[in-house]
Amino acid sequence: MKKGKVYLVGAGPGDPKLITVKGLECIQQADVIAYDRLVNKELLQHAKQGAELIFCGKLPGKHALIQEQINQLLVEKAEQGLIVTRLKGGDPCVFGRVGEEAEQLAQAHIPFEIVPGITAGIAAPAYAGIPVTHRDHAATFAIVTAHGRAEKGQDFINWQALAQGMDTIAFYMGVGNLGHICQELIKHGKSASTPVAIIEWGTTNNQRTITGDLVSIEQKAQDYNISNPAIVLVGEVVGQREKIRWFDQDPHISTIMKTE
Repeated sequence: MKKGKVYLVGAGPGDPKLITVKGLECIQQADVIAYDRLVNKELLQHAKQGAELIFCGKLPGKHALIQEQINQLLVEKAEQGLIVTRLKGGDPCVFGRVGEEAEQLAQAHIPFEIVPGITAGIAAPAYAGIPVTHRDHAATFAIVTAHGRAEKGQDFINWQALAQGMDTIAFYMGVGNLGHICQELIKHGKSASTPVAIIEWGTTNNQRTITGDLVSIEQKAQDYNISNPAIVLVGEVVGQREKIRWFDQDPHISTIMKTE
């Protein structure tokens, strides 16, 4: 039997229209779609009739399918001659574990392609009116996973390099670790007055944005009950929001935005 093929596809950050043309084609052509928790379910409406839809997401504290099972699922379906689309939120190469899945496929001699997507660390700030780089404010930009707990020995971040070498920093999954993030940046040389924005549910109709600085943002996040999924963005570019914010002023957005 001829082997099928696996497409490892970035679904974008939330707004279903932000998927790439190629990513949409992969959804439309797939016999099997294995999708994650943060993929907008509207995208699944583009699946062809009879396509098998498999939820692979991991809810906080609960695991629907562990990574080893997902890897095996992709191999098994492709070995049956099927076209498989592995649909991941954002970009599959940014904290999407696509490297592990692609490696398994390569070992099994399964043809595959990686289809990039728009990542939340750039898209959510853009929808909040914040460019992550700016000629006057930011020539460097870093993307960091921020859920590692220091007390559990899981903090492997080079805080000095971030604090002293990066103009703009986007922290993924950082809301629960916000106090530690702010303390470490200040401790390693970032000014306490450095602007910070948190964008919750970025690019969706539920998007909320709050702003502050490294000292005040933790309390503001508690006051507004901000939770994941959210991007914590640190840097002078946050100041651009007041000049070019656009999304939460759009009259077509029905949700009442609780922003400041």
